[in-house]
Amino acid sequence: MRALLTLTCAGQFMVLLDNTIVGAALPDMQERLHVGLTGLQWIVDAYVLLVAMLLLSGGVFADRFGRRRVFLAGVVVFTAASVVCAFAPSIGWLIAGRVLQGIGAAALSPASLALLTAACPAPGERVRAIGLWAGFSGLGLAAGPLAGGILVEVSGWPAIFLVNVPIGVVLLLAGVRVLGESRNPGAPPIDVPGTVLSAAGVGAVTYGLIEGGSQGWTSPVIAGSFAAGLVLVVVFVVVESRVPAPMLPLGLFRERLFSVSNAAMVVVGFALMGSSFFFSQFFVHVQGTSILVAGLRTLPTSLAMVIVSPYAGRLAARYGFRVVVGVGLGLAGVGLLALSFVHADTGYGNVWWRLAVAGAGFALAMSPLTGAAIQAVSSREGGLASGVSSTTRQIGAVLGVAVLGAVVHAQESFASGLSSAFLVAGVVTLVCAVFAGLWLTAGVRAVGESPVTAPAGRSAS
Repeated sequence: MRALLTLTCAGQFMVLLDNTIVGAALPDMQERLHVGLTGLQWIVDAYVLLVAMLLLSGGVFADRFGRRRVFLAGVVVFTAASVVCAFAPSIGWLIAGRVLQGIGAAALSPASLALLTAACPAPGERVRAIGLWAGFSGLGLAAGPLAGGILVEVSGWPAIFLVNVPIGVVLLLAGVRVLGESRNPGAPPIDVPGTVLSAAGVGAVTYGLIEGGSQGWTSPVIAGSFAAGLVLVVVFVVVESRVPAPMLPLGLFRERLFSVSNAAMVVVGFALMGSSFFFSQFFVHVQGTSILVAGLRTLPTSLAMVIVSPYAGRLAARYGFRVVVGVGLGLAGVGLLALSFVHADTGYGNVWWRLAVAGAGFALAMSPLTGAAIQAVSSREGGLASGVSSTTRQIGAVLGVAVLGAVVHAQESFASGLSSAFLVAGVVTLVCAVFAGLWLTAGVRAVGESPVTAPAGRSAS
């Protein structure tokens, strides 16, 4: 059991490390690859988009074809893709490598959790194992900015991808020897049309948002991408309502608690990922620090999340979803609004607390929102609800990088664009805090048996 827990935690650690380590390297990528803001957006969104669209299918693949097999396949793809990224001769190759990394992460992450839960049939043991999985793997979020700053300072941006290679090789060799196979014979078939339509729809909208600033918002290509995205999303909804085993059962959204929690999770992904995309760039390009110093200065956000996250579920069980999520989103919104007032001459002593407040607020909101989604459905649908919650957060992240990037692109200067982006993210988050306070269920059905204590781990994926 100890070996299984170590391997699954290390796999998730590698995935989460990649979420934050890339942000620290964006200024160096911009300089060495000679790319603009649009190129940086694609470097991030190419990865997040694939994770968002394939996360639910990855869980079904693991249950259907074997959790060990899918986990190891995810490790192989993610590691190989990291090599492609590290040696990419151009921005096109780097984006292609990021797409492959997203595919690997979408297989690895749900399979790691599925392996762990299958090995822990007793509810108490399972909750403890998931808590350890979430806590240890969550260190990847905190380690990313610092590790990225050090690696880029010493060796340049390719090093942030090469660091995945030894982790992946050890995971593969140890996994082949240690992990046992398990599967769910009753797993539903893969929803190929739903997967393709969802990826194409969100991808078309993302293309329009990212490229609109450079190609012109009224150009035929951009208008066509938005129109195609809208049509594909509508077709996706129609298809999902008719197929026997949809990747996203639309009936779940008839439950108000489920719908509201996932809508709020989109906003969390939008504001958190969209704003953090610019943190290192602010310190490097506006305040003139080195990449290493920028990585260190972004740490308050991820450290606050790691410290606060373990308590969020307990607070929700005691005070209810409405209070904890409302307070969390309110804090996050205030932190982002405060960031919109920082400028080139603002001392770090007046910046770090704004980052920490935003991070603590998002940490308070995420786990209870996943818990609310699980609470809204039957016990047999808990895993699906957790997966949908993670997926909606990733979709929000895709849109956040695209939309806030468009906001920055529209301003005369990068510094004023950043202020506008943080302002938009803060306002959207505060509006969502009011929305959640009005519509989320105040309490928990049965605190002692509520799954709200468990999703801290699930929401980390």
